[in-house]
Amino acid sequence: MSILPVPRVGIVVVAAGSGTRLGAGGPKAFVGIDRHSILRHALDGVFSAPTAQVVIVAPDGREGDARTEALAAAGDRADLVTVVTGGATRQESVSAGLAALWGDVEVVLVHDAARALTPPEVFARVIAAVEAGAAGAIPVLPVVDTIKRVAGDEIVGVVDRSELASAQTPQGFRRDVLAAAYAAAMQDFTDDAALVAEAGHTVSAVPGHPLAFKITTAADLDRARHLVVAVPAVAAAPPRIGVGTDVHAFGGDGALWLAGLEWGGEQALSGHSDGDAVAHAIVDALLAAAGLGDIGTHFGTDQPQYAGAHADAFLGRTATILREAGWRVGNVSVQVQANRPRFAARRAEAERALSDALGGAPVSVSATTTDGLGFTGRGEGVSAYAVALVVPV
Repeated sequence: MSILPVPRVGIVVVAAGSGTRLGAGGPKAFVGIDRHSILRHALDGVFSAPTAQVVIVAPDGREGDARTEALAAAGDRADLVTVVTGGATRQESVSAGLAALWGDVEVVLVHDAARALTPPEVFARVIAAVEAGAAGAIPVLPVVDTIKRVAGDEIVGVVDRSELASAQTPQGFRRDVLAAAYAAAMQDFTDDAALVAEAGHTVSAVPGHPLAFKITTAADLDRARHLVVAVPAVAAAPPRIGVGTDVHAFGGDGALWLAGLEWGGEQALSGHSDGDAVAHAIVDALLAAAGLGDIGTHFGTDQPQYAGAHADAFLGRTATILREAGWRVGNVSVQVQANRPRFAARRAEAERALSDALGGAPVSVSATTTDGLGFTGRGEGVSAYAVALVVPV
């Protein structure tokens, strides 16, 4: 296996925004443009640019989702991926990203994931300017509209647009310059170039690109979707199938939860959550079908909010992850292997509970014993096997 050289360039991808103005009901970076999220499209551009350590700053609780998107985009550059948790403001988020950079990094680019369609050549131009001696460099586009100064509803003057430009990202800087500017900052700035300029450094301009526009509103998202669809290489994905399995041993505390139901009088299964092997197998099957990692990626033991959680929390969150990535659940079939509990009388109830948790997608449940063979036959635990179909939204 080849070992990648340690890069001198680091790219901090800021993806921790709430997306309030977009009105998508969740963090903007995980909203789908097509079958991929805004973040995935941004990272495709990042990993097509010159080799760099890539630090993704994710919203609290979405670090696993961000890592999944990054690894899918990185390919053989997976060793260059770092994911950190963002802060309450953009500057706090960038500071978290800067703290995660490796010691060899000398040039830092800060890029907004919301500029998802930024071409790789913009990254190359910014890096080249800093490596040529600039303290900082940002991509800009000339302002083409006539700009008026307005007071209330009255035009009071005209602004000379020859001196104006629209700033984009990635914005690049010598690492020592950016780190010192952040350490000295006494207020919030609209972008990193303003912060560095306030610290007394000259920031250079390089040509930007029209595709590097920022997705802020629903209209911007529609624009991005139309542009992506217009690219001939992008085609509708076919339906995809995934397989998931899970096993849990009896011996947990409290009641038994299985297939989204509580089973009174039965011994509980052990696990970080409620040990519901049926729900967990479904989660793995759905994530595998969509190519979005596995249950450990999104619901690992390092995420305390899922301690003791039941099937509705796992399946509802999984359906959201799929939807944000451009997929919906087609149907799921799951088989339970266990001596107990007896499923026959509650099969339809279990199917309804699981289907409701997935937003109404059909779920079929079957159950069998193993004729006394294996750990399930000895009554030591439960195993479940799921097959899931997902289709593009």
